[in-house]
Amino acid sequence: MKQLLFHDDPQFWFETLAALGQITYGGADFGEVIAIASKIESGNYDSWYDAWFAGAERLSAEAAKAHPISARDAYLRASTYYRRAEFFLHGNPEDPRINEAYERNVECFQRALETIDGVDPIEIPYDGQVLRGYFYRAPGTGPKPLVLVHNGFDGAAEDLHFGGATGGPERGYHVLTFDGPGQPSAVHRDGLKFRPDWEHVVSQVIDYAIADPDVDPEKIALVGWSLGGMLAPRAAAFEPRLSAVVAVDGLFDAAAAVTKHLPWDRAEVVRRANAPADPELDDLLAAGRATSPTMRWAFGHGRYVMGGATDREFLAKYLEYHLGDGVAERITCPVLVCDAPEDLFFTGEPRRLYDHLTGPKTLLEFTSEEGAEAHCHVGALRLANARIYDWLDDALR
Repeated sequence: MKQLLFHDDPQFWFETLAALGQITYGGADFGEVIAIASKIESGNYDSWYDAWFAGAERLSAEAAKAHPISARDAYLRASTYYRRAEFFLHGNPEDPRINEAYERNVECFQRALETIDGVDPIEIPYDGQVLRGYFYRAPGTGPKPLVLVHNGFDGAAEDLHFGGATGGPERGYHVLTFDGPGQPSAVHRDGLKFRPDWEHVVSQVIDYAIADPDVDPEKIALVGWSLGGMLAPRAAAFEPRLSAVVAVDGLFDAAAAVTKHLPWDRAEVVRRANAPADPELDDLLAAGRATSPTMRWAFGHGRYVMGGATDREFLAKYLEYHLGDGVAERITCPVLVCDAPEDLFFTGEPRRLYDHLTGPKTLLEFTSEEGAEAHCHVGALRLANARIYDWLDDALR
């Protein structure tokens, strides 16, 4: 899709497009997003925060005085705008604006749920703590198939409401969304960082889900968005209770987004990233941060959600997120790999994952003619979710 705003900052444009994409499920309004964006200076994180936070504050104040349905709609949009507000601030974890905007996002979202039947906040026991999410219950009686959904490097469980969770129950699926370690509620509230052995997380979510007698334990699918396109297949390689997995979009090696810009092969990057010191790599990462809006954001956010006091220490951790060493080949359930031709982060990775899979597999390629060429098809969520659910219908039949 042509970059309509922030022509010199593809990262600001992508996050704006992501907000626009949520319009289709009630998570934003076109005029509001454009009005907010018009107040933002490219590359200026403070102006980004100020504009989105002000828009969210205006809407939440209006929702507090509105009639129930109008309040629901306003709270949903306010939730989106609060989440957008704190998105770029994570390079300084001590910034008080982060938790203020995040908690306001959750508060508004859950206020909206008070008028939405069949959706409830949940807490999933996890290693002596809890993971937070939402359960969307399909109508009718008797056990039904379950779709587990999680986000990736930066998305929240609340975002998944607008990313297709609401489309499950009307198709006869229960949907359980959750934040795993490193994802917003876990890192904001409990300081839990990402871990590459994602099956450790998903297995405990499945344990929780199948305790519900309305869940069919023989029909459980897992959908992972963005970095989740690597995490979900990783879980499926080691969790036999999964009947299908969807990677939106497919991701074989997360760190390829960085290593492809470095002058060494992957093994050498791993060695350098884990060395006690490497001024040459440090300088290259600093230069990348200075010239790339995406790298500037990703390394600041990455230290927040994965750990590492420096960019190089974060990179060392990020290099662990891959499906090599035969992991992809272990997956036996059907896999849907989605592909975006103009992915800002991971172009080519879906095909790499698909080529490594040895079990039942489908490659679903979206196009620019459909307006679905961006990372995770954020500009065409209705289309993406229709195709994903139709594939699930066939895979779980």
